[in-house]
Parts: sequence; structure tokens; C-alpha cells
Amino acid sequence: MSQEIKLHGDVYFGNVKGKLPHGMGSYTWSDGTVYDGNWEDGKMCGRGRISWSSGTSYEGDFSGGYLHGFGKLTTPDGSVYKGSWRLNIQNGVGRKEYSNSDVYDGCWKDGVHEGSGKYAWGNGNTYIGNWKSGKMFGRGVMKWVNGDLFDGSWLNGYRHGSGVYRFSDGSYYFGTWTKGLKDGQGTFYPAGSKCSSFRKKAHSQRFRDPERNVTRTYSEKITFSSFFRESGRITSRRIPPDDDYTLGDSTREFSTSERTEMFSHISDEGESEVDDDSTVAWEREYMQGVLMKERVKNHSGALSSKSKQNKRITNESKQKSCVDIFEGHKSYCLMLNLQLGIRYTVGKITPVPMREVRSSDFGERARIRMYFPRKGSQFTPPHYSVDFHWKDYCPMVFRNLREMFKLDAAEYMMSICGDDGLRELSSPGKSGSLFYLSHDDRFVIKTLRRSELKVLLKMLPSYYDHVKKYDNTLITKFFGLHEITLRGGKKVRFIVMGNMFKTELRIHRRYDLKGSYQGRFTCKDHIDEGTTLKDLDLAYEFHMDRTLREALFEQIQLDCSFLESQQIIDYSLLLGLHFRAPEHLKALLEAPDAEHGSSSSLEFDDGSKSGELSIPPTGLLLVTHEPSSVNTAPGPHIRGNTLRAFSVGDKEVDLLLPGTGRLRVQLGVNMPAQANRKVSQEVSGSTEVELFEVYDVVLYLGIIDILQDYNMRKKIEQACKSVRYDPNSISVADPKFYSKRFINFLHKVFPVDP
Repeated sequence: MSQEIKLHGDVYFGNVKGKLPHGMGSYTWSDGTVYDGNWEDGKMCGRGRISWSSGTSYEGDFSGGYLHGFGKLTTPDGSVYKGSWRLNIQNGVGRKEYSNSDVYDGCWKDGVHEGSGKYAWGNGNTYIGNWKSGKMFGRGVMKWVNGDLFDGSWLNGYRHGSGVYRFSDGSYYFGTWTKGLKDGQGTFYPAGSKCSSFRKKAHSQRFRDPERNVTRTYSEKITFSSFFRESGRITSRRIPPDDDYTLGDSTREFSTSERTEMFSHISDEGESEVDDDSTVAWEREYMQGVLMKERVKNHSGALSSKSKQNKRITNESKQKSCVDIFEGHKSYCLMLNLQLGIRYTVGKITPVPMREVRSSDFGERARIRMYFPRKGSQFTPPHYSVDFHWKDYCPMVFRNLREMFKLDAAEYMMSICGDDGLRELSSPGKSGSLFYLSHDDRFVIKTLRRSELKVLLKMLPSYYDHVKKYDNTLITKFFGLHEITLRGGKKVRFIVMGNMFKTELRIHRRYDLKGSYQGRFTCKDHIDEGTTLKDLDLAYEFHMDRTLREALFEQIQLDCSFLESQQIIDYSLLLGLHFRAPEHLKALLEAPDAEHGSSSSLEFDDGSKSGELSIPPTGLLLVTHEPSSVNTAPGPHIRGNTLRAFSVGDKEVDLLLPGTGRLRVQLGVNMPAQANRKVSQEVSGSTEVELFEVYDVVLYLGIIDILQDYNMRKKIEQACKSVRYDPNSISVADPKFYSKRFINFLHKVFPVDP
């Protein structure tokens, strides 16, 4: 007999057993979630359908209150999963259609792809093969819509092991790969080859991969609390609301990953463009993606001693014109040369066994040199740039630094040397240096003056010891030092650094702080969100947790002492601010000092009504650190330990942003604070009342520009003798004075709470 039961705003109508739902019935929760189906002793069991107020719905089998058996789950974005479930987790065989038209059909385990399966991207690319933990793993075939194919072994989403690479024009490469890069010996057969042994292989092996890494970046599990509360009320928390359900936002998981982690080479270093005799093949040897050797092999297996530049025909019409970077700032050739050189030297040094650095590893004479002719050589591949000489300074030192900073060599090369290339920043620095960003924003590459190169080589042994001793150092992380010599003897020097603004949160404001007021302001007519402001533009004081502040200034003191010992001046604290409530930041649109200029045109999403007075809510919480709940992967600027906070009992902490996420707190990364800004409001006549605006912010900090030597700056002083002495002038600040002034200024910016 059907009964109606009401409890704490929930309503059940259907069959009961005692006081519990049993049999067919409908349960409606107070939040609008509705379940229609079978019950057993108060738990959803058998066939049923549940719909959440958010629009997510599931229809299928239940057991003990869990999604268990076979069923179909549909989310508001249009994603549909139809297949097997086990205790609320996709497990078994299932098919998922993503909202961006991607489709996976195959085996699942613990909510991710595991076993055999087929993934079809919306653009027509497909992968058929084995999976493990959501990544391509084992034997698999990748096919692109342009006709390229790869058939071979995979490891964690990368080609790894033996395989065959077929180009759309019919040419093939048989060889081995390591973490997505060619590694070891292989054979390339041009299109139309008549080699009998090649034809036999090609008949059975014909697939190629542009290195798609379909790593699942979000867990596809559904977690729930207990079904019954102590009060006896039935809860829907075993079945996830839509905002907790992270199964298959495939646009977020795959499209973003395609841009930054998946590699989509349409051709492999131009190999398919070879137009050679049909009986000729090429035996090649690679080291970490770098072509080390190549020689011609004819149909009888005899090797020719002819150089590859005489055999390989390059399509000159496809070469891009190169304008001298010093005259036209057209830097295509410069960027290409940089990529070629880094691939060569990183590939050459990576296989060398790790060891402690020696004194001979430092200095200007510790270098690798190589000539890169446009037509290629015995050790270098052909390319579309101009001929150039390459020099890699202190390769073993920087190799150890990259290891120390937990940077994978393959990821480093792909970030800088991938097909997406580098991006030149539109405005060069004050010194005239050019800046480039890697395609994934992880690395900044800056051109150096000869004087800066000398400073870095001189301080490198001490820098190495300092960053090795202090994991939490805020000093810029260096990953490589290189030099390119172009025709005519022009030299361009580069330093590769970590980008501290490659962050999980959006940076709304950034400042370059030197502790000086001499000309340190920005014209407000040209400010936008990407503008780096200066000391006089900063109108905030930042109040932090006591222990976090102590850790910050302890490391700043150590870093400044190191720079002082190296006679370095003119360095800066680069400060990035993420405002937790950007819709309230109308104050940011106003000039900190009205006489410096007018407000900028920067806009924020504003959910408040026009003219409405809004008080920013508290949006940051420090909670006890849980490694499994935050991203602990090292980044280009992240290396140090998890910090402790006084407000949480001096325990390691995470930063919780309600409605956004949970972040690991490290020195200079994800550091919460309150930003106070003084404002004055005229009340009557000459009477003024001092007011404060308070914002919750997340801070990102690092010490940059550490290559200015005091002795070199003395030359500048000679040109400034006619200028009246000013203690705030950078040109007269010796290292000790500069360090003291720098720290004193930061104490004002980050004051001690009373």
C-alpha cells in the first residue's frame, strides 16, 4: 500500500516496509532532486531513475543506494555515458559521448579508461588500442584525418618503444621512441620505395602518431557521504549533484590538453618531403629526438658515404624568408635556431649519467659548440633557417639544475621546441632585450647583453650552491644559457627562465618593485591587465598570516644576502596579485596617484548593479594540507616545501577557495593575504575621513633581474655626476645599501600585524 512520508522537507510517496521505503516509490529531496524506482529496506535498489535540479540525470541499475550495474548518465552539457557501473564509478564496458563530439568506446576501471578501447576526436582523429589509468599504454594505433598513422608501443600517452610511422604520402619510418621522441636507430623509406623487405613490413604495419597524450586531468570518480543520517532522513548525497560531478568535461580535459601537452606533428621533421630514388632508404640514429647520424642505404643493403646534404632535396619554395632581427625585429629565424640548438644540446647531455658538478663544468670554456648549416650535416638536421653557430654554456650545470628543479628533459624540449613554437612579447624590456614565451607559457626566454652573460657565468657556481641549499629561494630559476652566432659575426645570447606567472589562478595585477621612488611610476593611459606596474603605482599594504610572513622575509633576507655577496644590484621583486572578488575591483581602474594619469580601460566582470555599494566577501581559507587533494607537480617557478601557517596551529596548509578549488601553499606561490588600500573621502569643507578598502588576494612572488653588477653600474654614475645626490637613486646604490633599502621597502609593503 502506498504511503506519503514527509521528513525535513523531503517527501516520499510509495510502498514502505515499516518506516522505510520498500518496493516502488518516488522520493523528492528539498533541493529538487527526484528518484523514481525500486527500493529495498530504505535504499535505492533495482531499476530506477534519478534527476538532479542541475539537469544531470541517471537511468539504470542501483544497488544499496549506489549506481551499480548498467545505466545511462546524462549531464547538462550534453555528455552521455552509457555502460557499466560499480559503486558509483564507471567500471567495465561503456561508451561516453562528450559535449565536444569526442567519443570513447571501450573498457573502464575506477572511472578512467583501462584496457582496450577506441577514442575518436571530434576532428576525425582516432586511437584504437590499450589504455591504462586513462592514458594510452601498450600497443595501439593512432590515425589522423590527414592520412598519417602510427602503429606501435605507448607509455603514459607517449610513443615509447618500437613502432612504424606512416606518412600520408606513403613514406615510412621504422624505429624506436622514448617518451614521445625518436631515440636509437631506425630506417626511413621514401614514398614509392621498391625495397622488398620494406614492402613486406609496410603491408602489416602502417600507422603513425603525432603524440596525442589523452591524460585524464580530472578524476572520473563520484564520491558520496553516507546514505542515511543519524536522524533517519534519506539523503541524495550518494548520488552526486552536477557541481560535484567531473566525469567528462571533455572540452576542458582534452581540448586544453591538446594545446599544451599533446603533440600534433603533421609530418616528422619534414622527412616525408624527401623525393629520392625509389630504391634508396635512409638509416638514421636519433638521441632524445635529435638526429645524430644519417646515411644512405640502397636496395642491396650497401651503405653510401655520400653526405645527406647532397642526397636530400629540399623544397626551396617552402623556405620562409628571414629578415635580420637587429634591423627588422623579424625573429622567425632566431626562434627556429634556438629551438634547433636546444633540441640538440639537451638531447646530447640527457643520456649522460648524472654526477656531481665539478669546477671544470663552470666558466666560459665549459661549453658545447656546433655548426648548423641549412642543408644539414653529419650531426645536425636540415632546416629552413640561415646557417648559424650554436654554443651551449655549462651544459652539465644546467642539466643538473633542471633535475634539481624536477624538470623532465622531454617535457622541457617539447615545451620550447614543439611545433607550436615560441611567442615574442610585443614590448621589449628597457634594456632592449627581446622576450619570448614558450607555447604553454611555462618558460620565458630573454636575450642578454655580453655584460650580463659575464655576470651570470661568474656567479653561476654560487648560484648553483644557493638554489641547491634553499629549496624555497625566490630567485629566478635558470634552465639554460645559449649563444647563436649569425652570418657576419652577430651574436645573440639567451637565458631560459621559469615563468612565475604560469599560475593556477588568473593574475589581475603585476608589479615590479625595487624599493625606489625615483621615476618608479607608470603612465596610466597605457595600462591594461598585462601591464607591469611599479613602486609608486602600488597603493596596497598586504597583511599575511604571521608564520607565512616570517617564512617570506627569512628567505628574502637569505636571497638578498646572496645577491649582495655577488655585488648584484637593481634586482626587483616581481609581484602578481589574484583578487578573489574581481567584480569589486573598480578601485583598480583608478590611478593610485591622480597626477600620474587617468584611469585605464581594464574591465572586470561585474555582477553587481550599477551604483550598488558592494563589500568583498571573505573568499580565502587556510586548511590543513592534504597532498592527495592538491596539485603537487613541480612547475617552472614551483619547487619549495609546503608552508606552515600560525592560524592553523603551525601545520602545513592548503589554500581553499570556496567554489573554485584547493591549492598548495608554497613560498611565492598561492600565498593568501588581505590587501588594504587607503582612500580619503571629503565630508564637509576641509574635513576628511580616512577609509580603507580591503580585498582578499592571492600572492605570487619572485626575485628577478639579478644580472646587474655594481661595478658595471659605476660607469652609469660617471654620466650622472651633474645630478644632485638622491639616496633613492638606483645609480648610487651600492649592493649593501640596495639590499637594505629593498628589504625596508618590502617591510612597508608587508607590515607586521599589531
